[in-house]
Amino acid sequence: MTDVTSLRPLFAVLVSAVAIPVILSLRSRPNVREGVTLTVAATKFALVASMVPGVLSGTTYVTRIGELGDGISLVLRADPLGILFALLASLLWIVTSFYSIGYMRGLSEHAQTRYFASFAASLASAVGVAFGANLVTLFVFYELLTVSTYPLVTHDETDEARAAGRKYLTYTFGGGVAVLGGTALVYVLTGTTAFTPGGIEALAGADPTLARVAFGLLAGGFGVKAALMPVHSWLPDAMVAPTPVSGLLHAVAVVKSGIFGIARVVLDVFGTETMAELGVAAPLAVVAAITLLTASVIALRQDNLKRRLAYSTISQLSYIVLGLALLEGEALVGGLLHIPAHAFMKLTLFFCAGAIHVETHTDDISDMAGIGDRMPLTMAAFAVAAAGMAGIPLIAGFVSKWYIIIGALEGGGLVFAGALLVSGVLNIAYFWPIVYQAYFESPDGHDKKPLVTAALGGRGSPRADGGHEAATHASADETAAHGDDHEAATHEGHDDHHGGPPAGGWDVRGWRGAESTWFMLGPILTAASLSVLLGVVPRTAVFLRIIETVVGSLPGVMG
Repeated sequence: MTDVTSLRPLFAVLVSAVAIPVILSLRSRPNVREGVTLTVAATKFALVASMVPGVLSGTTYVTRIGELGDGISLVLRADPLGILFALLASLLWIVTSFYSIGYMRGLSEHAQTRYFASFAASLASAVGVAFGANLVTLFVFYELLTVSTYPLVTHDETDEARAAGRKYLTYTFGGGVAVLGGTALVYVLTGTTAFTPGGIEALAGADPTLARVAFGLLAGGFGVKAALMPVHSWLPDAMVAPTPVSGLLHAVAVVKSGIFGIARVVLDVFGTETMAELGVAAPLAVVAAITLLTASVIALRQDNLKRRLAYSTISQLSYIVLGLALLEGEALVGGLLHIPAHAFMKLTLFFCAGAIHVETHTDDISDMAGIGDRMPLTMAAFAVAAAGMAGIPLIAGFVSKWYIIIGALEGGGLVFAGALLVSGVLNIAYFWPIVYQAYFESPDGHDKKPLVTAALGGRGSPRADGGHEAATHASADETAAHGDDHEAATHEGHDDHHGGPPAGGWDVRGWRGAESTWFMLGPILTAASLSVLLGVVPRTAVFLRIIETVVGSLPGVMG
């Protein structure tokens, strides 16, 4: 790798940060505000994408921000692993921004200016996490990401939303403290916190007990946002947020920043060889395997669609951690490939849940029999993404899980390969009933037996999608006081009921897009198409090429 001094990593972070005051100043001009959001999102993606060819050819782009002390500096560095995360986050910000316009206006949401400004701050922080060249820089942006996403989690401003926000801060700041402690210990042991492919060499000769403690602090701290059990419960509770925020939390920024942090620790702080010598990989793999199976079982027992998707996320994230913990070349490739694969598929699923909520006010799976007549394109996209989550071929999830299973078998991890296969069956068990009843059952004659609604591992009486009640707690005058005067998007034939099919059953809308606004349908179909593209031609989709560059640079992992 050749380091080249460049301002592009800094500009990629700053472009959305600079947009925040501009977005805030446009609260009385919503069309211009959204135009700025989309322009900035496209600019950020272009900046990140412009560095991809160089990174693939062996160049890294470095911006030195400043020195904080001896051996402690703030540095941004666009290397292959960072480009993977930054490219994904910036690409999906464009898709989510379009979806947000349709969703927020479709529900006449309050505080839309704050929402879009917080989204810009979140993406600035996420790209800062991606391009952090050392643990200190990563930690700074990691904490900024927590702060910038808090207003999104509490957007609904209900008591439940505020409680979820407090829980979110408690968990994630607690994880941040652990990361800071681990960072300090690594610095004491090695004199540096800089990321090095294959790991910091001095850690191999450090005191083994202290090195294990450092690894535990870092993996545990990042594991909070990665939703590893038992520090996962903030994530389902955060489903009180609007659906685009759920997509941000689950697919793009927050949970992926935790996964990304674990990847940095495994690949660029400790390295696979040192982890094997210290014996810390096996416990991490065990935690991941337990999480992916347990969360899948709990998902079966959730009737609220977003909470079922939340527990699915907890399970799927552990596939990535397991792939990293196996320390085998194929498993590492599969684990890293599941970062974009899961992002595309889970974003599709959450977008579908949000469209169903906006158009029909339906949030519970038991109320969705026959909804395929009302929302055929939405449910078709849902079916595609759900199949990918279960590992069905020709969709992204199959490719990434194939690599992980092959890596597990090659490394002698037969138990872990078995856990992956069992989890795949559980995925089918909690996704198939949704798709089946949407297309093949009627509201009056469907079978609810596949749904088990006992509150194992979750709250009783799960709440509807965030934002449904939002319009009721803010009058038109209050909305204007927030500076968020806007023309709410109107949906011809919008269902005037509150959950489940209206009297007389679902309307039949056909396959030409009459089911929703294209501000939502377009992003849904785009995310679903990306899931298929990554499953059919993964190298053409560039992410696999980036990942092979990452893993290929690790000593002793792949030839």
